Amino acid sequence: MKHSLFFKIFFSFCLIILSLSILVFVFSFRTIRLHYINTLSLDLKNLAYTLKLEVLPLIEEKDFKKLDLLVKEIGKNIKTRITIIAPSGKVLADSEKDPNLMENHNNRPEVRQAKRNGFGKSLRFSTTVKEEMLYVAVPVKSKGKFLGILRVSLFLRDINKLLNNLEIKIFGIVIFITFLSLLGAFLFSRSLSYPLKELVSASKKFADGDFSAKVRFKGKDEIGKLAESFNRMSEELNRLFYNLNLKQEELNSIISFLEEGLLVVDKKGRIVLFNESLKRIVQMNPEGRFWWEVLRNPDMGKLIEKAKKEKRISSKEVEISGEIFLCSFVFIPFKEELIIVLHDITELKKLEKMKKDFVVNVSHELRTPLTAIKGYVETLEEDMESGDARHYLNIIKRHTERLINIVGDLLLLSELEEDGLTYVKEKVNLKEMVKDIFIIFEQKAKEKNLKLNLICEGKPLIEGDHFKLEQMFINLIDNAIKYTDNGKVSVLLKQNDKEVIVKIKDTGIGIPKEHLDRIFERFYVVDKSRSKRLGGTGLGLSIVKHIVLLHNGRIDVKSLPGEGTEFVIIFPAYLS
Repeated sequence: MKHSLFFKIFFSFCLIILSLSILVFVFSFRTIRLHYINTLSLDLKNLAYTLKLEVLPLIEEKDFKKLDLLVKEIGKNIKTRITIIAPSGKVLADSEKDPNLMENHNNRPEVRQAKRNGFGKSLRFSTTVKEEMLYVAVPVKSKGKFLGILRVSLFLRDINKLLNNLEIKIFGIVIFITFLSLLGAFLFSRSLSYPLKELVSASKKFADGDFSAKVRFKGKDEIGKLAESFNRMSEELNRLFYNLNLKQEELNSIISFLEEGLLVVDKKGRIVLFNESLKRIVQMNPEGRFWWEVLRNPDMGKLIEKAKKEKRISSKEVEISGEIFLCSFVFIPFKEELIIVLHDITELKKLEKMKKDFVVNVSHELRTPLTAIKGYVETLEEDMESGDARHYLNIIKRHTERLINIVGDLLLLSELEEDGLTYVKEKVNLKEMVKDIFIIFEQKAKEKNLKLNLICEGKPLIEGDHFKLEQMFINLIDNAIKYTDNGKVSVLLKQNDKEVIVKIKDTGIGIPKEHLDRIFERFYVVDKSRSKRLGGTGLGLSIVKHIVLLHNGRIDVKSLPGEGTEFVIIFPAYLS
């Protein structure tokens, strides 16, 4: 209760009201008392000046006995003490006491003030009558001669009696005003705290998930507007959460019915979300488990750490429970969670292997008869003179050579695609390699008036298979020359701290944008008529890509029709 808003407001008001009431009572009473005494003093002063006219003749005549009788009679009638004091301080007459028995009044404050200032006033205890009294004294003069002091006084008990009655009335008024103020403070505090209490109650319900909570308060002030805004917010959030729940249920349904296994891993490695397909794949309930208890693969840890470090979408083939899955990793930075999707590609890999085996077997089977056909054609060529028959033999020979090239490229590509393929690791100087390859293509470039440029920055060294890297450069430079009719073919080699960058650029016909994503596919040819005329197999760029991947590199292509093509390859640098 002590911490409630109502108590704080009401207690503050009470403190202020009571403090003000006490201050008003004290200061108002003192002010009224002072004003009342000042008024009485003025009245006594006027009375003294009036009495001075009555007593002056007797003072001049020095008939002090008669003066005393007159003073006593007047004092009795007006209920006021009157004292006549000689210039020496001796009491000549007094309405209450025998002047002969009274002490010298020369040192009385009011007497001294009257002598000095022409008027004296004092509120003090009287040693003569043993009571507090209010004294007013004025000098008595005649023709400029100072004859004495006329002093009039009132008993303070009479003044206090009047002041006590006044004090009671003031106190009653203050109590009444205080009561009304406290009642107003109570009502105001309640009117202020009630709607806020309603808001707090509704907010608690709101925090507990009850979005239907409303504030039952209406008003035109700021609190009323706040209550109205809260109710509108409650309705809007209730609607939003309803829609969110619908979407959540829809998402959960979609996740549940996904054929792909899905799991979400938090920053500690614990699985916080999964679907039914994952349970079927791992053949256990992953709830509350860590990912390494569920995904039993030695490479999975490295893949997860790599995905968290690179913070980008990545994928990799892994084997789990004897099946092959394409694992996709998506890192969510703000939650530090990782989404893993397992796509079962076991059947696809089986089909792919069957296709590879078929291609290899067919290629091997075709190689021998094609070589035999080429040999017989060359034998017939030697024995045959010019004519139509020789022309047809040349056509047969050209197509046979193209088939032999295709078979050779297929066998090479199958070898490069083989899982776990190893290669000879040696230090390769790319600058020297490109110089040697340029010698091979000098004549071909000369025939087309093309210029071969080699630009080398630094000493580009990588670790790899010299023969396969040579195949890569030959394929790319050969393509550049084939598809460039004028201008030049440039090779840029550049090495930085950790990478070697290779750029092969031509000024040829270029590649349309819609073909760029597919040029590394098998048998994909952009210009089919030109490729057949030039003897292309459609496998060269696919072979190049696999050689680059074999050396842990990456390849990209930039091209604009009519402006040329640029292949960019990045290899890890050789670190001695």
